Amino acid sequence: MKYLKKYFNYILVSILVFSLIFIIYFIFNQNKDSKYLKVVFLDIGQGDAIYIQAPNGKQVLIDGGSGKQILPKLIRVMPIFDKSIDMVIATNPDLDHIGGLVEVLKNYKVGTILESGIKPDTLIYKNLEEEILKNKVIKKNAQLGMHILLDEKENIYFDVLFPDRDVSDWERNDGSIVGQLVYKNKSFMFMGDATKYTENLMEWNKDLKNLKSNVLKLGHHGSRTSTGVLWLERVDPDVAIISAGKNNTYGHPHKETINNLNSLGIKFLETYKYGNLIFRTDGENLIFH
Repeated sequence: MKYLKKYFNYILVSILVFSLIFIIYFIFNQNKDSKYLKVVFLDIGQGDAIYIQAPNGKQVLIDGGSGKQILPKLIRVMPIFDKSIDMVIATNPDLDHIGGLVEVLKNYKVGTILESGIKPDTLIYKNLEEEILKNKVIKKNAQLGMHILLDEKENIYFDVLFPDRDVSDWERNDGSIVGQLVYKNKSFMFMGDATKYTENLMEWNKDLKNLKSNVLKLGHHGSRTSTGVLWLERVDPDVAIISAGKNNTYGHPHKETINNLNSLGIKFLETYKYGNLIFRTDGENLIFH
C-alpha cells in the first residue's frame, strides 16, 4: 500500500512539473508566431503608442502615450514574463508621445531608443533623458536612409523616411519621425505628429519612390494640420488609423481630415472607438481583429 501511495505521489508530482513547464513555455511563447508580424495600435487615450513584434520575437515600441497607462497595455500584448524591448522610437518629444516612455524605461530593459533630434526644454524630456542615461540605453537620432532589420530570416524591416536633415531647431511636429515597416507585400506607415509641411517634403523627395502602404497611422491624431489629400493619394492606404482620446479637448480627429479620407474612399479605424487595433500579417495576407 505504501508503495502504491509513493508511486501515486511520484506520478502526481511529475504531472505537476510537466504542467508547469508547459504553462511557462506557453506564456513565454504566447505572442510568438513562426510567420506573422504583429502590429498593435494601443488605445492609450490622447496620444500615440504602437507595439510591433516580428516573427522572431524582436519587439519595437513606437511612442508611449502620456503616462503610466502604457504599462497595463503592454502587459496585455507582450509575453507575461518578458521585461525587455529591443527598440523604442520616440517620434516626437511631446508629452503624449514620450510621457509613457519614461515609465517604460523604468520597467523594461530597452536596447536602443531612436529620437528625432529635437531637444525641448521641458521637464518630461529631461526626465526621459535621465532614464536613458541611468539605464545605459543606446540613443540615436533618426535619419533618412536608416534601414533597421527586425527579422533577418523573413526580411522584415523598418525604414526611416524623415527627418532627412537636422531638425534640432524645428517645430516639434514638423520634425517628427516618419517610418515605414515592410514585410514582403504588406507595409505600415507611421506618421508620428508629422504635418502637411513634412508630407510635402517627403512628396518632393525623389529618393522616396515607394510610399504605398497598406496601413497608415495618421499624423497628429487626425488633426487638420496633417493628412493632406495629395499625401493620402501617394500612400494609398487600405485603412487609416486614428490614435486619439475619446472626447479630447483638441477635437481630434478634425472634420477636414475625415472629409479627406471619405473623399478618397479610405476606411479608417479609431482607437477611442475600437480599443486596441491589432493587425497580423504573413507578408501576403493582412488580418485585423
